[in-house]
Amino acid sequence: LQGPRYVSPVPGGGFVVSEECGDVKVFMRSHKLLCSLSSKYGHQFGNPAGVCVDTDGSILVADEQRRTVHLFPEHGAPICLVSTGLRRPAGMACSSSGHLFVADAAENCVKVFK
Repeated sequence: LQGPRYVSPVPGGGFVVSEECGDVKVFMRSHKLLCSLSSKYGHQFGNPAGVCVDTDGSILVADEQRRTVHLFPEHGAPICLVSTGLRRPAGMACSSSGHLFVADAAENCVKVFK
């Protein structure tokens, strides 16, 4: 890993890690690298920060530099979920009821999205 920042468990025992260098890596239960989201999806991150996994197993990534949150489904293209209203997204969490909690470090608050 190059500058690991945030980590989140994924279903099945693996985990996902954002790196300061601009990538997000997914690891299997055995701790072996499964994939890089940049490589798998052809997505260019600015500065990935918070990561979490929703109830469907999709990976969500907050991009601190681009001020966005993208969803990376197991199959298909990435989807931009939040493109406005964030100044410096950092840590995030997904609830089982479908809410997304994003800590906005620039505004000293937690923003909730449905």
